[in-house]
Formats: sequence, C-alpha cells, structure tokens
Amino acid sequence: MDLFSAAEKEQSKPLADRMRPRNLDEFVGQEKIVGPGRLLRRSIEADRLTSMIFYGPPGSGKTTLAYIIARVSQSDFQQINAVTSGVKEIREIIKGAAEKKKFNQQKTILFIDEIHRFNKGQQDALLPAVEKGTVILIGATTENPYFEVNPPLISRSRVFALESLTEDHVKRIIKMALEDKERGLGHYNVNITPEALDHLALMAQGDARSALNAIELAFLTTPTEDENITIDLEVAQESIQRRALSYDKAGDNHYDTISAFIKSIRGSDPDAALYWLAKMLYAGEDPRFICRRLIIHAAEDIGLADSQALQVAVAAAQAVERVGLPEGRIPLAQAVLYLATAPKSNAVYKAINKAGEELAEGKSVSVPAHLRDSSYKGAHKLGHGRGYKYPHDYPEGQVEQDYLPPELQGLQLYFPTAQGQEKEIKKRLQKQRREGEEDR
Repeated sequence: MDLFSAAEKEQSKPLADRMRPRNLDEFVGQEKIVGPGRLLRRSIEADRLTSMIFYGPPGSGKTTLAYIIARVSQSDFQQINAVTSGVKEIREIIKGAAEKKKFNQQKTILFIDEIHRFNKGQQDALLPAVEKGTVILIGATTENPYFEVNPPLISRSRVFALESLTEDHVKRIIKMALEDKERGLGHYNVNITPEALDHLALMAQGDARSALNAIELAFLTTPTEDENITIDLEVAQESIQRRALSYDKAGDNHYDTISAFIKSIRGSDPDAALYWLAKMLYAGEDPRFICRRLIIHAAEDIGLADSQALQVAVAAAQAVERVGLPEGRIPLAQAVLYLATAPKSNAVYKAINKAGEELAEGKSVSVPAHLRDSSYKGAHKLGHGRGYKYPHDYPEGQVEQDYLPPELQGLQLYFPTAQGQEKEIKKRLQKQRREGEEDR
C-alpha cells in the first residue's frame, strides 16, 4: 500500500475515530486519573501496568486510554469485544501470552471491551491467567463493575472510574477536530457559531464521540459558501437531532425551572411535575442535581406523612447513578409521581428549624445525669445513668421520665399534621404528652 492509498484509507474513517488521541497529552478530560503526577499516568508512561478496569459512561475515553496504552507499551497488545468473543478466543490469547512470556520475556496486555457482557464462566476463564500475570487485563465497561464483574477479578484489578466529559471538555474536542489539518477538518475552513458549539456540547451529554459524529454530519451536509462552511445553531440542531431550549444551567432558567418543578410536586400536581422534569432532562440538566432536590423535598414537604417518600427518592437517585440516562429518566419519573401524589407535611422541616432556633437563642443546657453514658469506667461513681428507666422493662415499651433538663421542660418542637401517616403519629403523641402532663 502506497502513502496516498494509506492516507485515503485514514480519511475514510469516521471523524471520531481519526481524532482519537494518540498520547496522554492529546487526551482531554479525566484529570483526576490521568492528570500530571497521577498514578495511572505514571504507570502508563513507565510501562509498569497491572490489571485494571475502566468504568464510565459512553464517550468518556475508556477505549481511547486502552489504545494509548497499546501505543506506548512494549507489551503485546491483544483486543477483543465481549459481545463477539468467547472462551475459545480467550484461551488462544492466554496460550500465546504464555509462550511470549516464556520465550521472549514479553508481557501481554488483553483489552476486553464491554467486559460486563461476559458471563460468569467466561470471566472465570480469565482468572488464572490474571492471577499468574500471564496477561495484564484491561477491561472497559459502562456498567458498575462491582455488580457486573466477578469479585475475584475485581480483587485482582484496579478499578478506575471515568466521569462524563464536561461541556468545556467537549468544546475543546470539537475545536481540535475543526482545526486539525492532519486528521480533522482543518483544510476545509469550517466555522462554528458560539450558539451551535454550546448546543452540541450540551446535547452530547459528555459523550465526545456523539459530538464528533454530529460535527461530521453537519460538515458533510452543509453547503459551502465562498469556500467556507458555517455550522450555525439550526444545522447543529439537525445534526444532533435535538432542538435547543431556552435553558441556561447557570442562569435564571435553571433556577426558575427547578423552582417550578418543586412547587408542582409540593402542590400535588403530577402532570406539571413530570413536564418540568422532562424539560430539565431534555435541556441536559445534571440528573444528580434533580435527585438531590427530590431527596430534600421528600423530607421537607412530605416527611412522616408518608415515610416511604424519602426511601423512594433515595432509591431513584441510586438507580440513576447505576443505569444512567436515558433509562434513568424512568425511575426518576416514578419518584416524581410518587412524591407529587403523596400526602404533604412540613412538620419535620419546622421541627428541626425550631430546634435550631432554640440553640441559637443560647438555650444549650447540660445533659441530665440519668441520661448520661454510664458504660465507661468510673461513670457510675459520678452518678451517670443513675435513675434511668429502661423503657423495655415497662408495659408497651414506654415509661414516663424526663428526657430534657428542668430548664427545657415542656418544650415542644414537633407538631405532626393530620395528613397521611402523620395522623396516627399525632394521635399517639397527643396521648403521650397528655399523660406526661398528668403525671407531673
């Protein structure tokens, strides 16, 4: 193959493939693990690697890091995909690796893309070779490896968690592709408007491959004008198949929309709450931010009127963290509907605020002797715990005694409402408080 045909073949590759970083200096993002002085960067540059698993969302750089390792390492680099490969291929690679190690003293790096697709038996086939050092395993997965990869493999590997690229990272990658004359579009005088760049970076959702595919599609389908190609907002929207919304994640739209979202849940309007949720997700809002607000709302505006609400909100946050988007929108919607239709009470919110106000006013007092810890040596001699009544020694597991010092007797902070489960709590608490006053 001559140089011209090789260059032609290179240019026929997708832009995202051509722009794949060739070394760590070209790699954008993941500063926490490959930044200057970081463990993984030092290991790659020194070619002193151990088995590892790259875990992160699509387009975050897992495969790219493996290719960089392949370029700089003196080890033999073997790559398979767990979707199309099986135990037979694994055993053949391990056999070859053992021979190279024995006769040539050469290490073998085995890169397995989508390693979570391997079943338990296929993963077990890797274990002896990894344990003996016959191969250095590099696995890439979009799924949580602590759930999807066998514990013995995890225990013999270092897990590196990659994060979604930020919008600034994606913008840098787009600009590099537009300026690079060797592998990118630098020869074609391609210009991109600031609005189009912002839109592509936002809609890519941290996936560099998605952004580069959109840029390439825009380049191929946009007519030239005076030998220049301009990618404007309209072209960007068409190339990434997402319309632009008036939504600034750092400005008023961000705060106004989350305000409307929470107020709709508080007002028990599930339809409005779902609409605002959909708008935030469509506009590229961080789902973790939405989850945090749901958890706060569950405790602040529902509380003990429905004690499941907080559990539902936390479970939704965990589900989103594990499955990511777009699937994560479903458990998010479930949580939003549950919270919007749940009975409402802010009694818990009021109670903790009132307690804080009491302390702010200087009403901090000593713990009564009978409530103090009596477990350590010498505590009894000091009178700690003396006179304490153990509730389980009494009928119904309850006994009247003072849990506040004399200065705060009669203080009431929690006033349950008559909403949902709190209605029963209110009855019990009223009875308990009434009996306590009669005993006094």
